[in-house]
Amino acid sequence: MNSSINISIRKNQVVIKIDENAEQKQIITDLKKKIIELKNFYKGDRTPILVTGKILKNKEMDEIQAMIKKFINVQIEFDSPKVLGLHGIKKTFYKEVATSETKFHKGSLRSGQKIEFEGSLVIIGDVNAGAEVIAGENIVVLGILRGLAHAGAKGNKDAVIEAEEIDAVQLRIADKIKEIEKRDERIHTVKTSAYINNDDQLILE
Repeated sequence: MNSSINISIRKNQVVIKIDENAEQKQIITDLKKKIIELKNFYKGDRTPILVTGKILKNKEMDEIQAMIKKFINVQIEFDSPKVLGLHGIKKTFYKEVATSETKFHKGSLRSGQKIEFEGSLVIIGDVNAGAEVIAGENIVVLGILRGLAHAGAKGNKDAVIEAEEIDAVQLRIADKIKEIEKRDERIHTVKTSAYINNDDQLILE
């Protein structure tokens, strides 16, 4: 059986990603196995940990935090990718997201609709297939992104695209384009974030 826990190292952060379909009992069992691996990384180090990938109840977060702190005295944060909101987005990216002038659009965008803005755009609703959202800075969709999204349209590679679920066939950030072949996905995995990493690659996760 595959582990429900995946540990990765980001800039100034250790990310523990939990399978969104995993049960709490399995998560705790897998975390016990992984904690030794994690403890070895922390020899004298106190890099903060971000737990992400699954929406957790308070009781579940407390149990996971207690398990980690039993072995490692470190700062722990929890992030739920499907709970967006302006204060709910905690970045796991290589770069911090810059603040910019923001425009809010209330309501879903239908096919054929297009919104452009020089700063950041927040869509409170879905962006349906055939709709376009173009921003000079960041794009945040408080719903499902199925249409075209182009962030950093004036060349800003630090811009990001964030949504409750990204189900588009193409994404653009600055001059980078990512085509998404849905037919190649045997198992549907919810993607919520797009950004350009330090290797100048457009990453979708």
